[in-house]
Amino acid sequence: MSRLFPHPLLSVALAIVWIALVRDAGPGHLILALLIGVGVPLFTVRFSPQTAHIVRAGAALRLLLVVAWDVVLANLAVARLVVGPTARLRPAFVEVPLDTRHPFAIGLLASIITMTPGTVSCAVDRERCLIHVHVLDAADPAAVVADIKARYEAPLKEIFGC
Repeated sequence: MSRLFPHPLLSVALAIVWIALVRDAGPGHLILALLIGVGVPLFTVRFSPQTAHIVRAGAALRLLLVVAWDVVLANLAVARLVVGPTARLRPAFVEVPLDTRHPFAIGLLASIITMTPGTVSCAVDRERCLIHVHVLDAADPAAVVADIKARYEAPLKEIFGC
């Protein structure tokens, strides 16, 4: 069974997202959702020989809600910045030192940073164990780093038990 569904939660999530995106639960889309849910994890499992084990599912749900809320707020903030005078922008590159060495936690943290409007993960420096992040408006770069660590890295450490 694990050979057909190497990542069962991912399979279910992909199928649900497909149905939500097409907004049609007809038989054709259900079959396509099933094929996507089974096919994508089967195809991508060879690229990641390790599997991530979630230690605290409740923390994962809380992080999901925090990220969703932050994306909404960041969209509004970026929209306000973009339509306003560009002289107000204070772009900066910041280095976010990592407390975790867990590869899935680091990858997910970089993805969350990039998904949040106004920030982009530019590089993960494994030697110095930090992520280089470009911030569209960084009035206080130290506060940006502290916010990323508290809102995203700390829950990821809890989720993966690292």
